[in-house]
Amino acid sequence: MKITAARLIVCSPDRNFVTLRIDTDEGIYGLGDATLNGRELAVAAYLEEHVLPCLIGRDPFQTEDIWQYLYRGAYWRRGPVTMTSIAAVDVALWDIKGKALNTPLYNLLGGRSREGVLVYTHANGRDIPEALDSVRKYMDEGYLAVRAQAGVPGVASSYGVPKAGKPYEPAERGLPSESLWSTEKYLNFAPSLFEKLRVELGSDVHLLHDVHHRLTPIEAARLGKSLEPFHLFWMEDPCPAELQESFELIRRHTTTPIATGEVFNSLWDAHDLMRHHLIDYIRMTIVHGGGITHAKKTADFAALYQVRTGYHGATDLSPITMAAALHLGLAVHNFGIQEHMHHSPLTDGVFTHQYTFDAGYMHPGNAPGLGVEIDEALAAKYPYQRAYLPVARKLDGTLTDW
Repeated sequence: MKITAARLIVCSPDRNFVTLRIDTDEGIYGLGDATLNGRELAVAAYLEEHVLPCLIGRDPFQTEDIWQYLYRGAYWRRGPVTMTSIAAVDVALWDIKGKALNTPLYNLLGGRSREGVLVYTHANGRDIPEALDSVRKYMDEGYLAVRAQAGVPGVASSYGVPKAGKPYEPAERGLPSESLWSTEKYLNFAPSLFEKLRVELGSDVHLLHDVHHRLTPIEAARLGKSLEPFHLFWMEDPCPAELQESFELIRRHTTTPIATGEVFNSLWDAHDLMRHHLIDYIRMTIVHGGGITHAKKTADFAALYQVRTGYHGATDLSPITMAAALHLGLAVHNFGIQEHMHHSPLTDGVFTHQYTFDAGYMHPGNAPGLGVEIDEALAAKYPYQRAYLPVARKLDGTLTDW
């Protein structure tokens, strides 16, 4: 089998997605996600100009060799654009391999290690009562784990809380929006949210919370300690992780589990965090972390240090990446939990998929390969539209982490 063609499909069914299709001389094709939220066309150009011409004539079954060729052969390694490009190729090749062997992808990754993939979804509200209602709604739908965010009093725009009447979707058309942030108000408020949730909902539901890189290490330590009575499943991205040793300070002060890494793009971004036992869950997503080949190696390394997976799964990733994460999550031994945000009906119409949700768990389905297809005719009706993530400033105007 040889690769005969590779092309990109850029579309915007409610949000922008970049999809790679790789064709072979046996009529089998594979799909990969190449979406980098807010920088989509940078990845498209990297693929079009520098990667796709190198694929023609290669054996698509050689996933390891092609991965190394694209990673080592470029000399300039890592970075989100490069690793997202490699991931798109890698996932498409694994899709081809599964289809050619007529088996779902998880069987090529070790087979099933569990019956289903535990997932969590996003609950939020403008205030604590609204957030409580939102968590209850998802529990009624069968979710066993829910991430909870609420508006902070005195802060006009709080992370994770949608604008009135809109589903949560941070990427916005036009130039980046700006919001104001107060760390002090947030630190004083967050424990009261989870105190109320535990009083009203009891201890059985898994509760998660995303700090979204907004704190310094000592501030994150304070938050983690204050949340200990409410036994969160995890506290996500408590501070920016470029300085990996900053997590040592957080770890010394709290037993609240820590998850980080949705902005990582290689094992080396989390190497010290894992081997020094500074985190409990690795969040690096398949699409930004070099694909299935690299994600499997990262998960295997994490397993040596009792770190479990908790892959990013927001709607800035297409259903192709969600399917890939579910296949890998079903297979790896040290799976922890999978983030699950519902794509819009329009997105699901463009990307038809076999994965399903039932009683708190998801399954990738048993179709060969990934189990995802793209309706190119429908996709063509929704052309790319420039969109950006927001930025945040402190109350005095200082730019901070969004």
